[in-house]
Amino acid sequence: MTTTIPSAIGQPLDRVDGRPKVTGGARYSAEIPMPDMAYAYVVGSRVAAGRVTGIDASAAQAEEGVLAVLTHQNLPKIAEQPPLVPSLGGTAAPAQTFFPMQDDTVHYAGQQIAIVIADTWERAQHAAQLLSVSYEETTPVTTLDQGRDQAYEPERIFGGWVPGRLERGDAEAGLADADIRVEGTFTYAANNHNPIEPSCTTAEWEGDELLLYDATQGVNATQMTVSRLLGIPMSKIRVIGHYVGGSFGSKAMIHAHSALAAMAAREVGRPVKLALTREQMFTSVGHREEQEQQLAIGATSEGRLTAIRHHKLSPTSHFDDWAEPSIGISSQIYACPNYEGVYRLFRANTMTPTFMRAPGEASGMFALECSMDELAHELGLDPIELRLRNHSDIDAMSGLPWSSSGLRECYERGAQRFGWQGRDPRPGTRREGNWLIGTGMATAAYPVPPLPNAQRARARLYADGTAVVQAATPDFGTGVATVMAQVAADGLGMRVDRCRFEDGDTDLPNINAAVGSAGAGMISAAVHSAATALRQQLIQRAVGDSGSPLHGTDPVDVVVQDGVMTAGTSSDPYTDLMQRNFLSDAEASGQWSPPPPDVPYGMMTFGAQFAEVGVDAELGLVRVRRMTGAFAPGRVLNDKTARSQLMGGMLWGLGQALLEANYMSPDTGRWVNSNLGEYLVPVNADAPDVDIQLIEIEDGIVNPLGVKGVGEIGQVGAAAAIANAVHHATGRRIRKLPITIEDML
Repeated sequence: MTTTIPSAIGQPLDRVDGRPKVTGGARYSAEIPMPDMAYAYVVGSRVAAGRVTGIDASAAQAEEGVLAVLTHQNLPKIAEQPPLVPSLGGTAAPAQTFFPMQDDTVHYAGQQIAIVIADTWERAQHAAQLLSVSYEETTPVTTLDQGRDQAYEPERIFGGWVPGRLERGDAEAGLADADIRVEGTFTYAANNHNPIEPSCTTAEWEGDELLLYDATQGVNATQMTVSRLLGIPMSKIRVIGHYVGGSFGSKAMIHAHSALAAMAAREVGRPVKLALTREQMFTSVGHREEQEQQLAIGATSEGRLTAIRHHKLSPTSHFDDWAEPSIGISSQIYACPNYEGVYRLFRANTMTPTFMRAPGEASGMFALECSMDELAHELGLDPIELRLRNHSDIDAMSGLPWSSSGLRECYERGAQRFGWQGRDPRPGTRREGNWLIGTGMATAAYPVPPLPNAQRARARLYADGTAVVQAATPDFGTGVATVMAQVAADGLGMRVDRCRFEDGDTDLPNINAAVGSAGAGMISAAVHSAATALRQQLIQRAVGDSGSPLHGTDPVDVVVQDGVMTAGTSSDPYTDLMQRNFLSDAEASGQWSPPPPDVPYGMMTFGAQFAEVGVDAELGLVRVRRMTGAFAPGRVLNDKTARSQLMGGMLWGLGQALLEANYMSPDTGRWVNSNLGEYLVPVNADAPDVDIQLIEIEDGIVNPLGVKGVGEIGQVGAAAAIANAVHHATGRRIRKLPITIEDML
């Protein structure tokens, strides 16, 4: 096989989208200018349960500029409701199996009950306030305490991907036989999505063809979902999403507004922009559900685990069995012969929850790693030593060896960088003035998700020596355009400044939605395949070209660097080859099929998190002073963007630990904090020093380049490390998120 000289992969290159974003050149889905644009404003239900008994739209329709008011009485019926299938599956990916405004039933507060369309957004918003809506209200069920007695065990959760129960051995017997046992109940406030860019879709019809500019993680997922909902062929729908202002799961599944924008545009016969307000982001794009986890661990006096029992209770919608898979990770990462994990759900007046960064792992590892820290304290063992004694070289649930691990190296490197050695394990012994100082650590782990279908890309080289590689995936802030240009340059044997990546358009080769940290692995595999296929094509043409210095050379002996094919002392630049053969361009497609479901390996990304906190002894304030994360994500494609992703995840873990919380009012069934004044997220003043260590581990199983991804794992374990540091500082074991001042007083 032909080899190339690596030149671009791993380099800490600046992002190519940086300049257009900071200068205003980037155009997001809410910033696409169209002639004769109309604007849609969504009206949400003010009640959480019941039915709409009447909507008087006469006052709104009389306002200047109002073009239409759509309600359940006149909105066309959808053609088909697709099933709830995660968008990784390469198919329609509705966020819930309920489409609004099809009847008068109200399932949750904020549910779309009307759309006002006008010639300006301000007029649409004003007219929406003039709608007179009457309800027949029933008592909502929204909180854990309200639904606990109605809980059931689902057969499967998470869009059908995950079984409702996981078992091996006999957990009860393992707990009974343990020399020591720790158990606790962990509670979590709901978290809401708040990327910088609220969700938006701009829709335009040209005859029977639909163009959508959509803020989405997967333009193909939007295309397929809208196709099913509206009953029109995929070939008649084009979806573009060149710039997406953050997502973290809120734009992974396809929410109703994408199809509603198209329906509104068809109604008024002109382009329509439907942009959600910040308040509507709390009720329209899913959330991380409120949850309660009960975890028990048994161990021998030497610290060998004998059993883990992990149960979870959470609310789901009236139409879907959804829970983030919080118990899965605790079944896999430690050597433990007995395990029992059970999900329990209850039907609540809420929309279906959805993906949120590290969905399941961020919450499940909080319970597991806080419990492991408590066990280490009870046994008098260093927390790292306890984890090493239970380290597993296999997936403990499947029994399969890891395709690669690196976890031991993460513990070692992270501890060294953080200065863990010599730590006094006694809580409350270190003090600086009025601040109690503590340190804590936790394991991080995130699965490499299975991909059921092939990923595609296309590479084209021009006669001037520049190259373009294309795939449909949007860039939602991860730097994919930069990183894939590096992969293309490496595959073609060219300088990266001669390569460009085009993305975010369903007219380009299909790529699954980049969710679950799968983006870097699957997109790079397809791009690598296309680039190397084009390189092979050019080499074959050169060795068969009588005018080439490489004529008659064995293709295996040809290497490519800086766009020049070389074998021994003979060389032939790409540009010379193409000019001799009167080629304006050359093109090749690439495809990568992921490992099959029965591949005999477990696939997981590992890491270790460390945190130092200060706790004000009188005021109860908790401040994170510094964090260290060591991660083994396989091959790193761009050192700078990888570190940025991991730092963002770690700081989100800080927010999860200390700030982010929303609650449903048990009386009204409505979110209490629906704005960024009351729903708290970390700001610059909250950010400590963050030290990130990357440990590259070769993995020949996950994909051709051995890339596992870093988007999710940075958050996993961060909250647990902070909570464990709080215990070390104060001696108080807090089993809830977020940890507040009230918990410390």
